[in-house]
Amino acid sequence: MNHWSYTVRVWAIRKRPYRKPYQLRWQVGHRPHSESFLTSGLAESRRAQLVTAARAGEPFDVESGLPKSMVQKETDIPWYQHARNYIEMKWDYAPATTRRGLAEAMATVTPILVKDTKGMADPRTVRRALYSWAFNKKRWEEEPPPEVKAVLDWFERKSLPVSALAERLLARKALNACTKRLDGKVSAGSVIARKRAVFHQSLEFAVEAELLEENPLHGLQWKPPEKVDEEVDPECVPDPELAERLLAGARAQGARGRHLEAFYGAILFAAARPGEAVGLRRTDFHLPRRGWGTVWLRESRPRAGRPWTDSGEAHDRKGLKHRSRKAVRAVPIPPRYVAMVRWHITVHGVAPDGRLFRTARGGMVQESGYGEVWARAREAVLAPEEQKTKLAKRPYDLRHTAVSTWLSAGVEPQLVAERAGHSVAVLFRVYAKFLKGGDDAANAKIEARLNAHRSRDAG
Repeated sequence: MNHWSYTVRVWAIRKRPYRKPYQLRWQVGHRPHSESFLTSGLAESRRAQLVTAARAGEPFDVESGLPKSMVQKETDIPWYQHARNYIEMKWDYAPATTRRGLAEAMATVTPILVKDTKGMADPRTVRRALYSWAFNKKRWEEEPPPEVKAVLDWFERKSLPVSALAERLLARKALNACTKRLDGKVSAGSVIARKRAVFHQSLEFAVEAELLEENPLHGLQWKPPEKVDEEVDPECVPDPELAERLLAGARAQGARGRHLEAFYGAILFAAARPGEAVGLRRTDFHLPRRGWGTVWLRESRPRAGRPWTDSGEAHDRKGLKHRSRKAVRAVPIPPRYVAMVRWHITVHGVAPDGRLFRTARGGMVQESGYGEVWARAREAVLAPEEQKTKLAKRPYDLRHTAVSTWLSAGVEPQLVAERAGHSVAVLFRVYAKFLKGGDDAANAKIEARLNAHRSRDAG
């Protein structure tokens, strides 16, 4: 950590009978410093640098005796190296999906932060080399293929120093790169927001490392071309009746569909995220013969890919979203879903580790598999004109059905938020349209209450 002082004294150069006879002496705070030179011209040049910095009001480092600008120049590193340092700093504590997002963002901005593009490989080769090798810490001990090594060597030579990002126009160029896909089209708003957040954090890390005085993004008036729409679009959400018809449509798609019906049911009846439903075990359920049961959601198993997980498995293992690793979410489930899960266990059994849902080979169910069955169920159930809309486009939309159904049934928002794994603030923000849709029912309740008061007064 540097200790800075504005108290600087620079003395005249003196000549001594040594091999480097011209000695420059100066003092920062109470600490003396000196440097010797072969010629008087070199000594005068360095003295002029120190005097100019002091007159400009620049702080000096007490330890080295140098002005801040010279200290930063000596400690400056290429952006490419800083990006790898940032990945290394974040890696051990980041879940696999986050690691993948970090690599994606760094692979997007790094090709912008170069001295020139002479000799740069084509965009797809560059993206593969940076995303899969440069910013994947698991592969740093491996020898990359020759074509990948050539790309990484090029970035080591051509990368701009981190200090160049003090120029805000350069930071703006990097932000603009976050808005585009490889094919040149504009990325989704959520992707842009995620990449911008990672880039912002990497610049904050540069400030911590004293490579930048301030984060250049703080002074930029920049808006993404696509905003993140956090509110759920009601056009996507099937009503409960249609949702159950879609589950029946999935069941009609052969053996795989029958196996996945209860998986979709976890999303519809318990508002489980698909990653939370993937790893459900028999011991996570209370399934009474009559009445309501309970499912305990304990973890999420999102598919991140083997290159990004510590275990080498395609599915990561992490806690519930925005919760501590040991947090558990208990969700009551209606009798019809209790019966569905009991039927599933009777017919399909469970995996050796107790998992309810699995592939034919016993592996974790994947998006491609349950997405394909869902697409066929949608074709079977929806009218042709409905198939062209966003209605029930993804299994995830069943979660929105669950939450909106609870809200419309009059369940208190705090309880809905708890069961859905949201904060109340997020619930109000994401499901704002559904909350507004309850105005008529709320008004009717208020009017009934007021009328009751009038009736008592009249009596």
